[in-house]
Amino acid sequence: MLGFRSQMPWSSAPAEPLCDAAAAVVAARRGMETPLTAVAEAFEELARGMAADGGELRLAPFGDTCALVSVLFSSLGMAFKFAEIEYVAKVNDLIGAGKSYRTLNDILDKDFENDSVKKQGSHSRNLRRVRLGLGLIKALFEQFLATEYVSSTHTPPSHLKGCSLYDAATTAYGQVCAPFHSWAIRKAVGAGMYTLPSREQLILRLNETDSSVQKEMRRYINASSPIIEYIDNLFLSRKISLDW
Repeated sequence: MLGFRSQMPWSSAPAEPLCDAAAAVVAARRGMETPLTAVAEAFEELARGMAADGGELRLAPFGDTCALVSVLFSSLGMAFKFAEIEYVAKVNDLIGAGKSYRTLNDILDKDFENDSVKKQGSHSRNLRRVRLGLGLIKALFEQFLATEYVSSTHTPPSHLKGCSLYDAATTAYGQVCAPFHSWAIRKAVGAGMYTLPSREQLILRLNETDSSVQKEMRRYINASSPIIEYIDNLFLSRKISLDW
């Protein structure tokens, strides 16, 4: 399990090492603020940059911002390792692509022209996977804030009773990722949910308090929403469905 040294979230390493550029972004934030604050601020900056560029989203700052989210996946431990491994690999690819492409729109244009949007390993496919990662964290936070007590039909282990994390994670996964996963993966993820930290442990790992974690989760939700919507529209505007 990915852990934290001395309860310092920023010291945790992702399952797959971030590329040098992404690691530099994460390192620049280390010790300056909590992970949630860093991520929320980065997405707010990204949204402001998109507005300043006339609605275009630049690939380089997008990749740097998404690199920060890997720490949030790490805080959830083994239950979301499947997502963390895939997410980090896709972010690394997009950061590399930022050396050749200026905007997210540019990579969609190129892959659409080559009929490779959904091709394994294409930048567009990797963008789609990163978007799912951002949406998974957003949905998890939304459920975390909305559900005070566990009310799932599944009976969680004793250390998860009386908190919302198990229910929040199960619902978020079901909404965002489960529709695209095989039965075997869904089964494995379901079993992994029982290894989630408690609500209190998660707050501690994120270096937050009960009140501050709610504030910062809302900031991420609000800041990431227009970015997620923008990415979805890049595909939909080209008549590419989102069911993959």
